[in-house]
Amino acid sequence: MKYKTITIDLAKNVFQACGVNEYIKPQFNKKLKRNELIDFMRQQLPTTVVMEACYSSHYWGREIAKLGHDVKLIPAQHVTPFVRGNKNDHNDAFAIAEASQRAHIRFVSVKSEHQQEISCLHRIRERLVKNKTAMSNQARGLLSEFGVVFPCGHKALLNGLTGVIDNPQYSHRLQNMVIGMLSEYEMTLKRLKGIEKQLNEFVEQNESGKILRSIPGIGVINASALLASIDKGQAFNNPKEFAVWLGLTPKQHASGNMNKMGGITKRGDRYLRKQLIHGARALVSRAAKSTDPLSVWATKLRATKPFNVVAVAVAHRLARLIWILLTRQERYRVAPTSIEMSD
Repeated sequence: MKYKTITIDLAKNVFQACGVNEYIKPQFNKKLKRNELIDFMRQQLPTTVVMEACYSSHYWGREIAKLGHDVKLIPAQHVTPFVRGNKNDHNDAFAIAEASQRAHIRFVSVKSEHQQEISCLHRIRERLVKNKTAMSNQARGLLSEFGVVFPCGHKALLNGLTGVIDNPQYSHRLQNMVIGMLSEYEMTLKRLKGIEKQLNEFVEQNESGKILRSIPGIGVINASALLASIDKGQAFNNPKEFAVWLGLTPKQHASGNMNKMGGITKRGDRYLRKQLIHGARALVSRAAKSTDPLSVWATKLRATKPFNVVAVAVAHRLARLIWILLTRQERYRVAPTSIEMSD
C-alpha cells in the first residue's frame, strides 16, 4: 500500500513512524528500532517522508532518499502547535504529518555529507575561538596577581608570556605554569589555522564560493558557512524570504489600525546571523573610504543612525544581495547596478 506521507519522529535508538492517507488519516503509527528503520522504509513504495530538522535528521534524510523517497525536513517549532494530547512519540509523529500539510511551511533542505563536514568545522572553530579567548583572559588574570600586566592583543599576549618564561625573577613553578599556558594557546592557534585552511580550500574550489567572496563584507568564514547552510539559496523563493529566515527583519505587532515595528526578530540560524553582522561591521567601518554603491549607502545611513543599527541594516542588505547573486550565479560588480540598491 502506498501512503501519501510517512512521518518519522527521530530519536537515538527508538523511532516512531506514522503513515497517513490522502485525507491525513493515520494508517499506522508504530515504533521501530534503529536497525529496523531502513528495512521498513525499503519495503514502502516511494512517497513523501517528513521528519523534524533535528538531531541526525540530515543523515537519515540522505539514507532514506537513496531508497527513492522524497525526503522533507520541517523545523521543529512548526510541529509543536499541532501536538494534541500528551507529549509522546505517538502524538509527535502524527503532529509532523499535520504540520507538513500547511501551505506556507518552508522545509529545510537535506544537507550533503560535504556540507555537514564544513558545518562541523565551523562548530569546532567556534569552540576553539571561545577556548582561545578564555585562555587569554585566564592568563592575564592569573599573571596580574604576580604584577605581570601587558596590553591587549594577540601579539602582546605572546610577548608577555614569553617574557615571564625568560625572566629569572619569577619562580620555576610560575614559569612552568606559563609554559603550559603558552603551549596550550599555541596549539589552539595551530588548530584554528588548520581549520581556516580547509575552509579556504572549500571556498576556492567552489564557484558559488568565489561569488560570495566577491561581495563586500564576505570573507572565507562567512562564504563557507553560507554555502554549507544554504548552498545556492534554492530553499528560498526570493531575497526577502532569506533575510526573514536569518532573523534580520523587524518584529511586527499589528492589530486593527495599530502597527508597531520593533527590533530584529533574531529567528533562524544564530551563527549565520552573527557572522553576517560581523562582516557588515567591517564593511561599515571602512565605508567612508569606498565609492561603491553599498558603501555610499552605508555612509549616508551612518550620518543619522548609530553604528550598530547601520551594521544590522547592511547585514540585511547583504543577505538579499547574497541570495540574488547565488541564484543568478553572478559575481558582485562594483559599478552601480540595480541589484545592490534595490529593496
